[in-house]
Amino acid sequence: MADLTKLAPGAAVLLQGNEAIARGALEAGISLAAAYPGNPSSEILESLADSADSAGIHVEWSANEKVALESAAAASFTGLRAMASMKQNGVNVAQDFICNLNISGVRGGLVLVTCDDPSGISSTNEQDARFISRLASLPLLEPATPEECLAMMRFAFELSEAIGNLVVLRSVSRLSHTRAGVVPGELPAGRALPYWDPKTRWFTVPVVPRHQVMLDKLARARSIMAASGFNRYQGPDRPDLLVIASASSALYAAEARRMLDVEGRVGILKLGCTWPLDEDMILSRLEKASHVLFAEEIDPFLETEIKALYAQNAPRLGVMNFFGKGSGHLPLIGEMTPGKLAGAMAGILGLSWLPVAKDYRLQATQLAQGMAAPRDLAFCPGCPHRASYWTIKQTLAVDGRQGIVSGDIGCYTLGLHPTGFERVNSVHCMGSGLGVASGLGQLKKLGFKQPVVCVVGDSTFFHAALPGLINARWNRSDYVLVVLDNSATAMTGFQPHPGTGVTATGQPGVAVDVESFCRAIGLPAQVVDPYDLGAAQEALYDALQQPDGLRVLIFRRVCALVQGRRGGHPWRMSVDEKLCRGEDCGCHRYCTRVFRCPGLVFDEARGRAAIDEVVCVGCGVCAQICPAGAIKAQAKEDAA
Repeated sequence: MADLTKLAPGAAVLLQGNEAIARGALEAGISLAAAYPGNPSSEILESLADSADSAGIHVEWSANEKVALESAAAASFTGLRAMASMKQNGVNVAQDFICNLNISGVRGGLVLVTCDDPSGISSTNEQDARFISRLASLPLLEPATPEECLAMMRFAFELSEAIGNLVVLRSVSRLSHTRAGVVPGELPAGRALPYWDPKTRWFTVPVVPRHQVMLDKLARARSIMAASGFNRYQGPDRPDLLVIASASSALYAAEARRMLDVEGRVGILKLGCTWPLDEDMILSRLEKASHVLFAEEIDPFLETEIKALYAQNAPRLGVMNFFGKGSGHLPLIGEMTPGKLAGAMAGILGLSWLPVAKDYRLQATQLAQGMAAPRDLAFCPGCPHRASYWTIKQTLAVDGRQGIVSGDIGCYTLGLHPTGFERVNSVHCMGSGLGVASGLGQLKKLGFKQPVVCVVGDSTFFHAALPGLINARWNRSDYVLVVLDNSATAMTGFQPHPGTGVTATGQPGVAVDVESFCRAIGLPAQVVDPYDLGAAQEALYDALQQPDGLRVLIFRRVCALVQGRRGGHPWRMSVDEKLCRGEDCGCHRYCTRVFRCPGLVFDEARGRAAIDEVVCVGCGVCAQICPAGAIKAQAKEDAA
């Protein structure tokens, strides 16, 4: 990222959607920004962190999304403008606070940015986080372009202060990561000093009167948003088909209309303010159309609400035909595309349309199959998690009691797949691995005889694992916790976390190490290097044989990619072809088929394993798993 304060006002610049969101926040005069890293939202805070010194603001990676929003709310209570950003999963984490903050209200402008991930490109789900606005009666803005990201962020802070409540802005993956021309505005010259009048209180009780205040704020937001200009109609006055679209889907709808050459027959009502709805504008367009197609990602949010609005006004509007996810014209899952919308439009208008000629599709498929090598979801070369899962796989096999592994969210979620030897039995949301293990660890008295291992990453440990760990300690649950500590939030871009001792802006913080925390609550904690397979397997086996209680092992080895930036690993790997058994080795190519590190390949011509020196990072782990001793690790300085 780069310092966004250096952009010249009025001069067009190419910005990513997330960068435009960050610049919009700076132009709105924020004083505090907090977040927890998660694609597709991470670049928002990274951009603000790079701009923090120049802008004179506080920027932090928080321990989790709830804490991030609470920190931002604190700044708002003192009169400052603040924001919290997160991906869709983070909204679930922050929901408890959101559904109280909406009742207490805010003072300085406060914006929650959620970046949703249709098709789950970098997520475990494709949840639509717009539900939070309807649930918590909060205004919702949905930009369609980076330019709108910037403009809507400025507007969001103004709206928040006008109604005294939190405002939600929603982006999606394609918008967050696309780039387009944006014209930045002026940055504020100064900010007010924070002050909390001791006579002022922000609270949520008594509930009923303050609930009414919240609804009154939403009603005020409706009129302000209706005048914002973010809702626009384009097309014939009385179209054969009205498309009601939000965010990027409005752009896809416009492209689909051009593809079909039906600009004179199809109108597009683009909604940027999607909750509360501008009912007057929507009804005025429904009066002039009898066929309506909804275009949005992911859930039928607008479709459901506008159908309900129609039902209340059906006697006046007459019979109408609605199309979208409910009718089956558009899929209920996945990203929206111009092709999907063109197909739906063509079907409704009675047009023939093929997205791709059959011959072309066949040729493209055959070409892809011939040129693209099959690829598994895999750990990076030298990833310590591969070594950790190898240890877990081998140790549970030796233990022989059909052990269960409860997993969590992070790079190590790949333990579900062959790259992690399919040794993870359960993965849900962040921190849930410890909760599941806590429950399993209570079942011995009911006849459960399988040992339980729980794996959690170091960033997730601080984010959401502590309540589950304390619950297990308190209730004497019986399992082995393995903390896979690679000293980075590696899955989302190597952002720092409490265990790294570095803040979002690169300044020294206070490192909170996992073992000290565990020992503070009376848990034995042993630190092991997962690259040392013998020591790691011995430590895990010993922990499994202990009769009862919670035991903690910390498999600590820095992420291989981070280590690469620090000068790399110490070994240069090679294969002794005389010792390599090739096809006759163990389970049929033991190293390349079972261990599966990308740095190991099989040379078909020689019938032997080989090292891909372009890919191999020199971690040395494969030398320990070769039953023939054919893989050699030589110190790089000796090999030079």
